[in-house]
Amino acid sequence: MDSSTTSPDALLATARRVFDVESAALAAVGARLDGDFTRACQLILATSGRVVCTGMGKSGHIARKIAATLASTGTPAFYVHPGEAGHGDLGMITDADIVLALSNSGETDELLTLLPVLARQGNKLIAMTGKPASTLGRQADVHIDASVPAEACPLHLAPTSSTTAALVLGDALAVALLEARGFTADDFARSHPAGSLGRRLLLHIRDVMHAGEDIPSVPDTATVGDALMEMSRKRLGMTAVIDADRRLAGLFTDGDLRRTLDAGTDVRGARIVDVMTSNPKTIDEEALAVEAAQLMEAHKINALLVINADRQVVGALNIHDLLRARVV
Repeated sequence: MDSSTTSPDALLATARRVFDVESAALAAVGARLDGDFTRACQLILATSGRVVCTGMGKSGHIARKIAATLASTGTPAFYVHPGEAGHGDLGMITDADIVLALSNSGETDELLTLLPVLARQGNKLIAMTGKPASTLGRQADVHIDASVPAEACPLHLAPTSSTTAALVLGDALAVALLEARGFTADDFARSHPAGSLGRRLLLHIRDVMHAGEDIPSVPDTATVGDALMEMSRKRLGMTAVIDADRRLAGLFTDGDLRRTLDAGTDVRGARIVDVMTSNPKTIDEEALAVEAAQLMEAHKINALLVINADRQVVGALNIHDLLRARVV
């Protein structure tokens, strides 16, 4: 190995050059965006089928990622390997589907083999290549020019700038379609129910709160001793204080207990209404669980009562409930 290319300075210089070359490539591709891009979007928006993404080698990896991004942002899509397509997987493609084919050269044999079959079936073809005059580029219904001034690879062999450009074009398609469809954060969450974002956007207070007999509560006529017994039974570090109609009168927490003891109050006979927090923070059961986490963080509290429109206590939760639900 040549020490002149392995020194820390040389390695950093190479890395920065790659960023410069690929940034210039993206700028060039972005400046060329035109009616072909919009026609591709319109074709996809008009179809009742799916977007079938395909490509070989590095282009295949990018096509697979584009399919995943489209599918998660409101455009049904999947990836088909062009080699496998010629051996039966073409059966996955219906005549309502649009094919998005990626090939930097536009001459990938495995893709070209599929073109007559797709044409007979009536599939619209969107090609993304680095050579508009290539066979794939000429036979496509819409061609998106992904050509780049140079690859970042100094040998001009390894796909680098070209795959980055194709990836960003795929992201541009997905985002343009997302906005055109009016796709929302809730829509995104529904396709990501197992992820952290899905939990943050789909999980409501009612899904994590303690309800019914599990709500710690004492009447406003109770003593502090009564409240401590209830807190010990329900183990949420707090208890609601309610009136005869179950409307919230106050909240008593572990923190209130410490303050009561610090004040020298005899907790055995003290009335709960004299030591409770009279206007505690509350939340509605229809609120998102993440809102409870934000409320707790903003006010430096560890528990919340859930009330309805009549200020009746219908639930309770603490920070541990949110942790178990992996909201925080």
